[in-house]
Amino acid sequence: MRVKHGIGKAAAAVVLAAVLLTGCSNGVNESAGESVGSVSEQSSNTASSVSSVSSSLSAISSANSSAASSTTSSAVSSASTSESKSESKPESVEESKPESKPESVEESKPESKPEETSVPSQSGETDKNTPYGKHGALSVKGTDLVGASGEKVQLRGMSTHGLAWFPQYVNYDTFKFLRDDWNTNCVRLAMYTHENGGYCAGGNKEQLKTLVKNGVDYASQLGMYVIVDWHVLNEQSPLVYKDEAKKFFEEMSKQFADKDNVIYEICNEPNSSASWQDVTTYANEIIPIIRANDPNSVILVGTPQWSQNIDQALSAPLNFDNIMYTLHFYAATHTDWLRNKMESCINSGLPVFVSEFGTCDASGNGAVDVGQSNAWKDIIEKHNVSYMCWNLANKNESSCIIVSGCSKLYGWSDGELSTQGKWIRDWFKSETEM
Repeated sequence: MRVKHGIGKAAAAVVLAAVLLTGCSNGVNESAGESVGSVSEQSSNTASSVSSVSSSLSAISSANSSAASSTTSSAVSSASTSESKSESKPESVEESKPESKPESVEESKPESKPEETSVPSQSGETDKNTPYGKHGALSVKGTDLVGASGEKVQLRGMSTHGLAWFPQYVNYDTFKFLRDDWNTNCVRLAMYTHENGGYCAGGNKEQLKTLVKNGVDYASQLGMYVIVDWHVLNEQSPLVYKDEAKKFFEEMSKQFADKDNVIYEICNEPNSSASWQDVTTYANEIIPIIRANDPNSVILVGTPQWSQNIDQALSAPLNFDNIMYTLHFYAATHTDWLRNKMESCINSGLPVFVSEFGTCDASGNGAVDVGQSNAWKDIIEKHNVSYMCWNLANKNESSCIIVSGCSKLYGWSDGELSTQGKWIRDWFKSETEM
């Protein structure tokens, strides 16, 4: 649940009631989440603790290992929470944020319990028909991602919602469907650090790390690239939890040192008072920790103002190789002014990665703006920019790709997809390269 970008994030509230695999069940309400990318900001005022990532993942894991046909469901008590949206991001840097507009939501979520991965035996990392099998380890050359043979590569895929709220989508069959049917080659694992039960604010660290490890394992088995996202949002500055970030990236980079398909996103959306100097100070401590274990991985670095002020990174870039700088947009809010900024930075040599975007407004809600979304699509394709759509969940908001009430983890029909879900699926499927 997020409400980020230039406008704010929706407050997240949550807890979970169990739902699984097949059919669309009208009786299941999704947990209230936050709005996205500009949606990624959630309200820290919401006190729902999502530390109960306890029951549904065991069901998910068994669904993964047994293939798509078997239907499982676990009955779990539902809890309801009310959520109010946080302020959304300003359209331009000069604007001040509007006051938040509270709304009340009652939804229940499945409790989930991560467990060790058990996935079908695959050769996705060596199979030449998979994205990683085709391109191998990625690096940054100029403004482009390139494969092991020097060819340009464009990553595209879905970002999960907050792992604690929607753990059921960290699922082998979900990722496989996105790869095979939707033509994606990457998935982003968004692990919140602050909001309700976040990793650094009372969340169950071991369960959250297990979700990350499972997600990386599933993506690796499928020969997909995967982004490990340290999802800074309501704490504003990455310096707030710097010590926790150092421990996390030390452990993860050791765990994934032999996995060349893993990309690290070290701070999602610095915002409000967080400056580029704050980000630089943080990055100069985190990146060497990753590099000690994984010397050549691609690392994504968030930029101030909810990853909109990429021009500040252009003025003072980091002194490391294989770094890209993130830009986030929500099409109905962030229009020509942000596209022009991105294009100017790319033309000046800055490697940009759109690690989160939506077709609606910065709150993660509102109508899908097809015209502005198509304008973003055109400039992204023009400059070979990689892009990740927010978000893979069935919360009742515009930025989620699955309609509320549909509990299927893959195989979604048109009627089970939101307006954004159908739009982004069609974009993915129109791409010719894996």
